[in-house]
Amino acid sequence: MKLGPKKRQIGLFGWFSLGLLALVPFGLAPRLAGDVDTDSLAVNLPAAPVGAAASAAARRVVVLGIDGMDPDILREALELYPERLKNFARLAAEGGIHPLGTSIPPQSPVAWSNFITGMNPGGHGIYDFIHRDLMTREPVPGSIKGMAGSHIDLWGQWKFPIGGSSETNRSGESFWVTLAKHGIPADIWRMPANFPVEPAEGLSFPGMNTPALDSPYGTYTIFSSDPPAKKKKSGGQYVEVREFSGRIQTAIEGPPNSFKQGDPHQTAPLTFWVDHESQAVAIDVGADVVVLEPGEWSDFVTLEFELLPASLMNMSGTVRFYLRSIDPEFELYASPVNIDPVNPVSPVSEPVAASAEVVEAIGYYYTQGMAEEVNALKDGALNDIEFMDQTKLIYNQRVRMMDYALDRYLEKDGGLFFFYFSTVDLSCHMMWRFHDEQHPQHVFVKEIAQADSSEWSGRDGSTWKEVVYDLYMLMDPVLGQLRERIGDDACLMVMSDHGFAPYRRKFSLNRWLVEEGYMTLKAGRTPELARDDPDYAQVFIMDAVDWSKTSAYGMGFNGLYLNLAGRELDNPDTVEDESGVVAPGQEADALLAELKSKLEALRDDGEPVVLSADLASDVYRGARSAEAPDIQVGFNAGFGNSDASSTGRIPHAIMADNLGGTFNGNHLMAPEVVPGILLTNGKVLPGAHALEDLTIEILEQYGLHAGEGQDGHRVLE
Repeated sequence: MKLGPKKRQIGLFGWFSLGLLALVPFGLAPRLAGDVDTDSLAVNLPAAPVGAAASAAARRVVVLGIDGMDPDILREALELYPERLKNFARLAAEGGIHPLGTSIPPQSPVAWSNFITGMNPGGHGIYDFIHRDLMTREPVPGSIKGMAGSHIDLWGQWKFPIGGSSETNRSGESFWVTLAKHGIPADIWRMPANFPVEPAEGLSFPGMNTPALDSPYGTYTIFSSDPPAKKKKSGGQYVEVREFSGRIQTAIEGPPNSFKQGDPHQTAPLTFWVDHESQAVAIDVGADVVVLEPGEWSDFVTLEFELLPASLMNMSGTVRFYLRSIDPEFELYASPVNIDPVNPVSPVSEPVAASAEVVEAIGYYYTQGMAEEVNALKDGALNDIEFMDQTKLIYNQRVRMMDYALDRYLEKDGGLFFFYFSTVDLSCHMMWRFHDEQHPQHVFVKEIAQADSSEWSGRDGSTWKEVVYDLYMLMDPVLGQLRERIGDDACLMVMSDHGFAPYRRKFSLNRWLVEEGYMTLKAGRTPELARDDPDYAQVFIMDAVDWSKTSAYGMGFNGLYLNLAGRELDNPDTVEDESGVVAPGQEADALLAELKSKLEALRDDGEPVVLSADLASDVYRGARSAEAPDIQVGFNAGFGNSDASSTGRIPHAIMADNLGGTFNGNHLMAPEVVPGILLTNGKVLPGAHALEDLTIEILEQYGLHAGEGQDGHRVLE
């Protein structure tokens, strides 16, 4: 039986985080309420080093990872605001400001995997936030691989889940695991692409790609007395509420309940007591009551989600609230439900008990990997200032966490310390249009850009137009605090995974492939209509493409794949034959050369759109090179693949202004456009250095050398 086209309405973050939730054993082994079995998860560490190894282990190496910090922007900020960047100026004077080669492509999970393993993507196997299914051509997460489980039907709505597994898709050994094998201590704090958490001889915490409890990326909720007609948004949802005698009764969605048919999201009850006279709301979550006035954020509160009746099996999560307004309409924001660090359903630290110890020291914190509320800003559920206020809350929390982390680290005689900040990256993604007068979105924020931002920045006379520089200035006291604590004898490296550039024009690779004849649609199918057309609907390649007449397709932010015979497979669930048609060898090579030439010749008002269309065979080496996209499209500054095309859609236009609620600063470009940064208190060796070189430098600091498949070289004299 022929399957008709499927209707999909899936947000961007939903695709590239899809499946992360499977890493959390929600349906397999949720904990009984209150249980944390730390003994069963203890890490077996090697014996303490002796002799020369003990001397090496006593060395202190400290790495501060600042996602998205750009060397050129730091230089500009130092020139404009030298008094606000004294710590960076001091470090730059000691060792210079160096560009750090990023990954191909410059995407965070790819770049951080280069750093973690000391390998290029051909070795570790992570090529994009988004990979593709070889049969269906549907987008799948790049960072994980898994096998679906099954279940036994019980009675009524109940079932018993069986099996299912997921694991990281990254190959190669993490550098802190290598250190642990040699008895060298390492504390790893909020490392991206470190979920499930890999233990160290010390503490290990995950960062980016750590799921929320309610969904892989995290789903915000807006409780509103006047919600929009479309309540479901790309990254969250509106819940309509009604007030009766000052009381609002509602519920918040938590984790999927795999003991129920259909895996519905389990809810926890909420009661809001509204006092119009005093302009305050009391939020009753059962165990806690929080009182907020409009414009106030709550601390985290704990919620219990009952998976089985009579609390036979509960799951604990944490959430924080922000009261937007009481009158004339009630509107309350609730964060995604985070994994509870005190009672985690899946470890958010190694040892497992370490996350609860952090809570005891600094209070509850975001365990969600990407905590900055990008989706709510994209959807208009929070405004720019509210987003930046939330970003500042996260920043302040990270500063307290780093201070505690240093307390723990300095109790030891030596070893490695790594700490990660996301502040610059995610805020630059969303706030670049304030800084960039040439951005097509700038006209819409021009008035706000001139407004005073001193309450946020802490800098008298600042405006939102300077927000990118102010983000860098926020990191200066972090660096100062770090240096004061670790002393002058420690080897210090400040690094980033990539830099930043404007994203003003969006190119749609799949639409271009249709126009150029490399992709053919089924009879009667067309690319998407304009957004304002009443018949507009999303069009996906997996539904609309005639694969027997298609030679190439796009998937992911930078990836182009040939429809290669013997690799791209038929989908047995359809009557069509979706098998690849391009013959490997001479035919494929000629097609790749043709595509590369055409892409690099693309111009938009005279500007090159693509700086480099890199063939996988030219830029990757390693055991997993065959899994790579055949071409990585390296965009020029100002350009990028549209969100729609990146997730397998065929948009209306090949090229368009980057308008709407999307990233307006970006780094998904040619690597030479957005290098990372390296500052150090040591002397950097001449020549070019890249992320995987830092990995080797860390190992060499402890007397260890590059292992099999590692690409890097030493960085410091």
